[in-house]
Amino acid sequence: MLVLLAGCRRGAFPEYPANYREFAYVTNGAANTVTVLDLVYLRQDKVLQVGQSPSGIAVNPVRNEVYIANAGSGTVTVINTELNRIEATIGVQRGPYSIAVDHDGKRAYTANSGSNSISVIDLDTRRQIAVVGAGEKPGVVVVAPDNRAVVVTNRESGSVSVYAVSTEPSAPPLKLRSTWGNCPEATDAVIIKDSTKVFVTCSANRQVMAVWLAADPNEWRGKQDPSLQRDAFLTMLDVGETPMQITLKPDGFELFVSNFDSNTISEISGWTNEVSNTFPIGTHPVHGVIGKDNTSFWVSNFGADMLSLYSIDDGKRVNSVRTGTAPDALAFSNDEHLLLAANSKSGDVAVIRTAGRNGQPELFTMLPAGAQPNAIGVKAFNVK
Repeated sequence: MLVLLAGCRRGAFPEYPANYREFAYVTNGAANTVTVLDLVYLRQDKVLQVGQSPSGIAVNPVRNEVYIANAGSGTVTVINTELNRIEATIGVQRGPYSIAVDHDGKRAYTANSGSNSISVIDLDTRRQIAVVGAGEKPGVVVVAPDNRAVVVTNRESGSVSVYAVSTEPSAPPLKLRSTWGNCPEATDAVIIKDSTKVFVTCSANRQVMAVWLAADPNEWRGKQDPSLQRDAFLTMLDVGETPMQITLKPDGFELFVSNFDSNTISEISGWTNEVSNTFPIGTHPVHGVIGKDNTSFWVSNFGADMLSLYSIDDGKRVNSVRTGTAPDALAFSNDEHLLLAANSKSGDVAVIRTAGRNGQPELFTMLPAGAQPNAIGVKAFNVK
């Protein structure tokens, strides 16, 4: 566990123990590199040469490792975060667009858009152990919190694939369980905290698809109602034009959708499967992150070169901060005193203080990245 930070005054930077380390890893899609940013000293630490067209990143929750999906070279790069060096390169299939790590930190999954497949990676042996078919142009892969299911969005076929996960030696590690169509340009997916539902943005038809995920037959929910042991289509929800990313509140049951072409966000209840409201947020909202307080929702406005801060409790935008050109991916520092925004056209990262000198958010500095930064992962740990 991380040592608690001491001496953090309002508007001041936190004081860290001597053995505390925290780094942000930024994939630069047009430079074939990953930029490592030191979040303790707020400076660039290293630039690592990875595979071609890195497009996805995943942070291991257990090990001090980060994984990069290199879409152009069909590989995954393993980065040792204690030394900030490349430890291994794992071959997968063509065009791995995104990567996800399970919650035990033992397996990774890549959505291979160039081969219409999903690769399963054993992170102990650092090798691909299985490949299963997907729909056309799979894009985003997510793992259920209970590790029982993997969900993949298939952009070109407009579908969602649900896979069963097994760790039994005699069973395949990943097996297709169900597929749901009629979701044109399926883009992003989020599984709610209790692993019962997945919500998927259908970017071409202004909707979000909700699917029930099969309950474990050995657990209370599955025993009470055998019909819940099967995946099931729930509903289609109308949101704004070109829904892109879905952001889940840390408490796990409320979601927000960024509607790129209507300049709005839509709020969805994960309990009732209903859209509660849609709000204006700024020009071309793309990515979002929600603070641990469950009320501060930050959105990158790709078309306005700024971030918007939306108060969930108040139901309105309450602040904005300028960034570089075309902000896209977002990530908090571990204690959320910093917010990082990858500026895809200016090739840098905006470092935002979420509570500046006057208690309001402010741009603190810009750190160099590389050409077309497109994803950020943050890893914090204590060295021995």
